[in-house]
Amino acid sequence: MERKYLDFEKPIEEIDKKILYLQEIKKKKNIDNQLQITQMQQLFRETTKQIYSNLTAWQKVQVARHPQRPHTNDYILKLLEELYELHGDRVCKDDPAIISVIGKFRGTPVAIIGHQKGRDTEENIKRNFGMAHPEGYRKALRVMKMAEKFSFPIITLVDTPGAHPHMEAEERNQALAIANNIYEMSQIRTPIIVTIIGEGGSGGALGIGVGDIIIMLEFAIYSVISPEGCASILWKDQKALTEAAESLKLTAPELFNLGLIDEVVNEPLGGAHAQPEEMIKILGNCLEKKLAELCSMNLNTLLEKRYQKYRNTGIYLTEKH
Repeated sequence: MERKYLDFEKPIEEIDKKILYLQEIKKKKNIDNQLQITQMQQLFRETTKQIYSNLTAWQKVQVARHPQRPHTNDYILKLLEELYELHGDRVCKDDPAIISVIGKFRGTPVAIIGHQKGRDTEENIKRNFGMAHPEGYRKALRVMKMAEKFSFPIITLVDTPGAHPHMEAEERNQALAIANNIYEMSQIRTPIIVTIIGEGGSGGALGIGVGDIIIMLEFAIYSVISPEGCASILWKDQKALTEAAESLKLTAPELFNLGLIDEVVNEPLGGAHAQPEEMIKILGNCLEKKLAELCSMNLNTLLEKRYQKYRNTGIYLTEKH
């Protein structure tokens, strides 16, 4: 698949085009220009590192939304064996915006539940751009309860702009479905790892976002509102995206410093979209380590730590003046 470059990646794109041109010349005219190619490849890596070491919050939002980032299904197909997808909420219908799978992760039976976006317009329409309906959250909870029954650890992969906001979702009680999931996930007697792989949008993320450990990819985002919505409300100007993104403190390092997530998982050079296979491998290794830690804990201790984790969320100290 041809790589799609973001606006701020244009210097990288230009170097990439030069590398491809030199490689084509070498192949067609049998010219020994390997030294030039090697030098350009080194420049490509250095330029990528320089750009990605200095991204603004708004640029990280763009990376988090990149259509070529690995999605939930990509992780599932690469990380699970003997997998079986479960459909439907047993109340209304199935929701393609959320995938729920039982399978073996490196020998351990697990349940993986995550938002699923599309790669193109047609698939995005089918998946509703990763915005779940109430039946999606009910399906997720149904599979979590099944995992609890069989003592399977749960892994959730969060990647949504938010819950589906239209009237049909409200008619089927979207708020209750999300609230019920938050309540139930706080008490489920099996380890839960929440992983924010792209966008963590508001209540849509929280519907599968309560767990013992919350990890977040380096260029993922997690926020109560999108920068576009924030700019529209506070600045009355859709163009104030940069200011809004900075104010929201939605990046992984900022959220880690605030104590809202537990670990930041570094992405490969150039972001997950540049090296999706490497990103899947990195996350798989992280999940294996975290699962081993959680599965070794006594269940009562695990639940108490989960309770205290959320009981203390939002507490901060200020200096006396």
